Amino acid sequence: MNESVFGRYPSLQGKVVVISGGASGIGEGIVEAFAEQDAKVAFLDIQDEPGHALVARLTDAGCTPPVYYHCDLTDIAAVKAVSRQIEQELGTVSALVNNAGNDQRHDLEVVTEEMWDRVMDLNVKHQFFLAQALLPGMRAQKSGSIINLSSISWMIPSTDLPGYVTAKASIIGLTRAMAHRVGADGVRVNCVLPGCIWTERQRKLWFTPEYAAQMMERQALKIELVPADVARMILFLAADDSRGISNQNFVVDGGWV
Repeated sequence: MNESVFGRYPSLQGKVVVISGGASGIGEGIVEAFAEQDAKVAFLDIQDEPGHALVARLTDAGCTPPVYYHCDLTDIAAVKAVSRQIEQELGTVSALVNNAGNDQRHDLEVVTEEMWDRVMDLNVKHQFFLAQALLPGMRAQKSGSIINLSSISWMIPSTDLPGYVTAKASIIGLTRAMAHRVGADGVRVNCVLPGCIWTERQRKLWFTPEYAAQMMERQALKIELVPADVARMILFLAADDSRGISNQNFVVDGGWV
């Protein structure tokens, strides 16, 4: 696909953008999209080898080099510490993309209390605390954009991952509450809900020919959605072009729901 046909956002140039879970999957596509816009990208992950490889690949491609920060997002003390480090090293953050998550399949019958807490930690808890850590800077500069990633899984609904579905549904409420709390300070908060996105992990774990055919039948658009399709929506929500948009949910699913 020829990237030159897609939009550029001058308002993102030189802006500090933080992306959680950016080393692979949808997050990798988001990091690449912002780097191509010449934003100053900081991305968090625990996958060091893919994280460093992504930095090298984008640097070699002539993009503004992103900065990789190792951070276990289930460790809230580490989340707060890395947030301070990013602000000290790169400057005040203009956009936060709460992307990190884990959609590991699990049956209702086998969920334990410990498993439930782990799923919440991986999929929603860090979104709140990362935003909480970076919001003071955004509010002080009277501008900013937070984009939380949910999922259409709770809308379908999916039945083989109840903890994940619960976490992703709760992100809608978090987005609404936060948008109304910080809007007076010029900070916008929106949510993006991906559908069936063909990442490397999804292809490896679950995408059989039968599953792919089922997805094509359900989608109105008969195309394979890739991380860049989600990233382009997020670029728009981070840029000044969407200055009048907050407290909204944007579905990127090819017309499934």
